Amino acid sequence: MRKFERLLSAIVPLNIENIDTDQIIPARFLKATTREGFGENLFRDWRYNGDHTIKPDFVLNDPAYSGQILVAGKNFGCGSSREHAAWAIQDAGFDVVISSFFADIFKGNALNNGLLPIQVTEDFLSAIYAAVSKNNKAQLDVDLENQTVTIVDSGEKATFEINAYKKSCLINGYDDIDFILNQKHLIEEFEQVK
Repeated sequence: MRKFERLLSAIVPLNIENIDTDQIIPARFLKATTREGFGENLFRDWRYNGDHTIKPDFVLNDPAYSGQILVAGKNFGCGSSREHAAWAIQDAGFDVVISSFFADIFKGNALNNGLLPIQVTEDFLSAIYAAVSKNNKAQLDVDLENQTVTIVDSGEKATFEINAYKKSCLINGYDDIDFILNQKHLIEEFEQVK
């Protein structure tokens, strides 16, 4: 995985609640077993018409918005436990998803795949939406080490919780296997003591 320490980016505001994993990546696109190629079908049924033409009014199709941070309404990632949802979001170019609530399985899948889910209060989420409505290029500063997210234009800051192990993995660019391999010297030392 790529190392994640800090990200300064514009945001893509998706102010919809209860976005489930079938909306994130519809089940009909789950035939592949590698992570690549899922981004083109991220929010497929919201981004495209039945004849495969683009819906220009959907935020991901609006050239006014870009960035590596997706900001969504509460209860993001509910529904089935497909890892492909995190893959699709990453493959579409996002490194962070911010919401006021995440489904537990989605949150775990995201962290396991190097996508940082940040849970903030409803008030701070509203402040982010207000900032981007004033300035569609508004930026957020995500600092994983200090566990803060800051609205650059206003200076408003929030802290967020993250599992210490997953934080360490993200900062070092480790998946679970990389973490164990990085502990090889400690394992060998332990074996010598026995």
